[in-house]
Amino acid sequence: MGARKYYTEEFKRQIVGLKQSGRGIGELSKEYKVTVTSIREWERQLSNSGTFGKVTNESETEKEIRQLRKEVKQLRMENDILKQAALILGRKGE
Repeated sequence: MGARKYYTEEFKRQIVGLKQSGRGIGELSKEYKVTVTSIREWERQLSNSGTFGKVTNESETEKEIRQLRKEVKQLRMENDILKQAALILGRKGE
């Protein structure tokens, strides 16, 4: 068996971000030499707790704040995409 690989949290977040932006999981697996299972697990961990398997002693308020920040980030990204689409569609109508 091969040696176990360890990835930084930044690397995991980058891979999950690429997956969520529409890149195929198989494509990411081949390009970055990471198993499909690992990518799926990282995505699950990040969506459930916002971390990668770390045990936290957060209060309910801290958990809520973290979740709300995550939602704000997602909504801002979606808003930016809609603004860009509106600009593109506006140009086509000219």
